[in-house]
Amino acid sequence: MKPELTLQLMDTHAGGDVSRIVTGGIAELPGDTVRARMEYLRDHADGLRRLLLEEPYGIPEMSVDLLVPASDPRAAAGYIIMEVMGYPIYSGSNTICTATAVLEAGIVPKREGRQHFMLESPAGLVQIEATVNNGVVEAITCEGLPSYIDTYQASIDVPSLGRVTYSVAYSGGFYALVDAADLGFSLTRNEESRLAETAHAIVEAIQADRGFSHYTLGDVGALPFLHFMGPVERVADGYYRSRSATYVHPGVICRSTTGTGTSARLALMNHEGLIKPGDKLETVSLRETGFIGELTSVGQVGNYQVVNNNITGKGYVIARSDIVINCDDPMVECGSLTHILSG
Repeated sequence: MKPELTLQLMDTHAGGDVSRIVTGGIAELPGDTVRARMEYLRDHADGLRRLLLEEPYGIPEMSVDLLVPASDPRAAAGYIIMEVMGYPIYSGSNTICTATAVLEAGIVPKREGRQHFMLESPAGLVQIEATVNNGVVEAITCEGLPSYIDTYQASIDVPSLGRVTYSVAYSGGFYALVDAADLGFSLTRNEESRLAETAHAIVEAIQADRGFSHYTLGDVGALPFLHFMGPVERVADGYYRSRSATYVHPGVICRSTTGTGTSARLALMNHEGLIKPGDKLETVSLRETGFIGELTSVGQVGNYQVVNNNITGKGYVIARSDIVINCDDPMVECGSLTHILSG
């Protein structure tokens, strides 16, 4: 075994979505910021993402988070997010998993009770609150990105489905938001394959029809996400619950409801006047796991009402391992990978 052909991983999950945290084996990447290092990885070393999300090492339903040095001295670590759709600049479930991993790896020492620290994502600094009880990380609360509604109640003809009504939110990526019941779904686990097929058709139709531009970031690529919304149940004053399912293009129904999906839903509920600052929404997945989103404040940026929010969930460590990279394996393509492996 050659040392330069191994990666160190901590596999975690939040709400059922597995995030593979790369803790060692990658050389320092070029770039002055986490965003610049992400762009280098995307443009010149996509082999790492493909290695860990494709056979024989992984599956597309997983995510990968590479720990990198933070460029901001206030952050304990930086992290680059990789998914089947590419390189999102932010993800709630991946942030929960990465925060859990840095605590479990000792990069941030655990303290009993509530503790606060920062991580640096490609989108910038992220405030983290961790709750530790008897040495166990019981919950992670992280900031969601400022979220807003770009498009409300548009409609589009979708082959095999007919006319579909959708809204579009930005919450770290652009999300199509659709009513699950209107499309014949109750959001149960046995519907997973049909949900993926339906979402694939809708996203393909929207991508072919139009693009989207963020009010400060500009063009951030084609719309990659769709969120199925179940009915909203009022559980208590200021606390709501809804079954939900998030789709990532192409072909993946997430195990969790996702943090950015929950943030997108908060933006829509705010747009419709259904919630106010301080209110919470618990989204419940096909696997009965959940995240809790809190609307913390609302502001106006140009023409957009922007929702600030927090997402709370729990991460679990499920494996610590060394991945041995065999470049002579015909199923492994090392051309865009070997130059970033540390020796």
